[in-house]
Amino acid sequence: MGSARLQSIHVHPVKAFRALSLREAAVEPWGLAGDRRWVLVDDGGKVVTQRGQPRLGQARAVLRPGGGLRLSAPGTAPLDVPVPGSADTVTVDVFGDRVEAVLADPAAHAWAGRFLGARVRLVHLDDPATRRPLDPAHARTGETVSFADGFPLLLTATASLTALNALIAQGGQASEGPLPMDRFRPNLVVSGTAPWAEDGWTRLAVGEVVFRVAEACARCVVTTTDQGTAARGREPLHTLARHRRVGGRLLFGQNLVPVSVGTVRVGDPVRALDR
Repeated sequence: MGSARLQSIHVHPVKAFRALSLREAAVEPWGLAGDRRWVLVDDGGKVVTQRGQPRLGQARAVLRPGGGLRLSAPGTAPLDVPVPGSADTVTVDVFGDRVEAVLADPAAHAWAGRFLGARVRLVHLDDPATRRPLDPAHARTGETVSFADGFPLLLTATASLTALNALIAQGGQASEGPLPMDRFRPNLVVSGTAPWAEDGWTRLAVGEVVFRVAEACARCVVTTTDQGTAARGREPLHTLARHRRVGGRLLFGQNLVPVSVGTVRVGDPVRALDR
């Protein structure tokens, strides 16, 4: 693993929107700075994701100075959204977690509703240090997470994607491949490893920042969604079910929790560490 490097860094300012690629990012205890601090919710307060709204991958949110956003999407005029000034919160259901968050300006709700053709509201996680504790089954005292599915960061490896695409082709699904990495919506993409090497990691250093591996990432229908067109196919779930099924979960990538904070940069060395 001596030649392993951080190939790319990605954040998703609004959960389920298109990823932004960065050259460097600050690592905070709850994830990369600016990652998944905003999310759309429906009338019942449940998070709206690409599981039910695949077009969200076509929407883009760019981070603005001060933590606000500029929203854009096909067929809509861009909209600047400031960080909410109110301290009043609403309860958001993040896959069963009840999380307090602050409503964005009503113009943001209207913008997203026009794009999706559905009643939605945009909310902001104002205090990621306290609002959403990490799953106790994987947490240490005081650890929290943003609006990510379950863990602060997701890491994938280019060699594993190459191996998966080879399996897709061998299985007669070559018309759907090769799949790009954006299907898996990672934060950190590592190159220079053996295929599936990340399965054996328990702790790693990216540059000077240390992470622990919480568990492998179970994949869902979002991975079958073309992030540019919102069209869905069978892959990679069809092939993962044949080759990467463990206990009913289809695995690709590793969920990480920061052990230290700092800055990660494209090109940083990546080292597996002993426990």
